[in-house]
Amino acid sequence: MGHIAYIGIGSNLGDKLSQCEKAVSEILRIDRHKLLAKSSLFKTQPVGYTSQDWFVNAVLKIETDLEAPELLRTLKMIESDLGRTETFRWGPRTIDLDILFFDDIEIHTEELRIPHPRIQERQFVLVPLAEIDQNLVHPVLKKTIRALLNDSQKEDQGVEKL
Repeated sequence: MGHIAYIGIGSNLGDKLSQCEKAVSEILRIDRHKLLAKSSLFKTQPVGYTSQDWFVNAVLKIETDLEAPELLRTLKMIESDLGRTETFRWGPRTIDLDILFFDDIEIHTEELRIPHPRIQERQFVLVPLAEIDQNLVHPVLKKTIRALLNDSQKEDQGVEKL
C-alpha cells in the first residue's frame, strides 16, 4: 500500500493552463504514482506579492510509493523540466508544485514542511482541495478542509472555477 499525497499545482507565467496540464501529465507518468482525484482548474488572484498576473491552480490526490523527501525531489525535477527558475518569494513562476499533505504525518525539515504552511489561509489551495476531499482532516489543526475553507471565507481571495 502506498502513501496518499495531495499536491498543489500553480502557474502564472506563459500558457498557465497548458503548464498545469503538463505538470499533471509529468506527475502521473511516474510509474509509482496513481491518480486518485484531480480538482478542476481555478483562476486565482495572487497572494503575498500581488503585482503580478493571476494564477491557475489545482490540486491532485495521488497514491505514491515514494517517501515524502523523494516525492519532493521528483516534483522539483518536474518544475525544472517545465522551465521554472527561482525568482523571489511569492513571485511569478511557470509552474509551482507543492506537497500539501502526505498521509496524516507532520514533517519539519529544512527542505520540507508538511502539512504545507498556511494552507488554512489560502483559498487557492482550499477551494480545489475541498472539491476533491472536503472531509480530509488537517493533521495539525484537526479541522476538515470544509471547515478551514469556511473559516477563510471572511475575505474574498478571488478564486474562480475555469
